[in-house]
Amino acid sequence: MEIPQLLVHSPKDNVGVVVVEGLKAGTDMLCVITENDISFRLKAAADVPIGHKIALKDLKVGDTAIKYGEDIGRIVAGVPKGSHVHVHNLKTKRW
Repeated sequence: MEIPQLLVHSPKDNVGVVVVEGLKAGTDMLCVITENDISFRLKAAADVPIGHKIALKDLKVGDTAIKYGEDIGRIVAGVPKGSHVHVHNLKTKRW
């Protein structure tokens, strides 16, 4: 049985979380939506550390990042599908 590399909490999410060490660019990731156990594949566009997020679709400046089905912040630099989402391109809306 193949182990997922990316978990997505809700079908509403547009980012998923890397759950393996050493994820490398070019990896054909097994992704699982935990809310409904649906799986899909996505190619990692960059090396991404465990616990960090990856865009499930192209995200443009001003888009809202959705994780757990909830707003977790605003995209401040474009993020292509499969790319790393972190503090360099995502900011909280709280301040």
